[in-house]
Amino acid sequence: MGKTEKQILQVLSDFGPLTLADIANELGKKPKAVFRSLRKLFEEGTITNDPTTRLYMLPGEKVTEE
Repeated sequence: MGKTEKQILQVLSDFGPLTLADIANELGKKPKAVFRSLRKLFEEGTITNDPTTRLYMLPGEKVTEE
């Protein structure tokens, strides 16, 4: 697992479900670079995605309406 993937997991652990833009902003990286890592983590089953809200999250987390 690469550095960016580890950083993404830490951000999701700290903040809960986030969008691609939110994750990229937290990491100070461009969304395109973050997306590649998100896709890898998603394909491995390390994270999940809600297609309706476009939120990425750790497995077992739920998207809550605020």
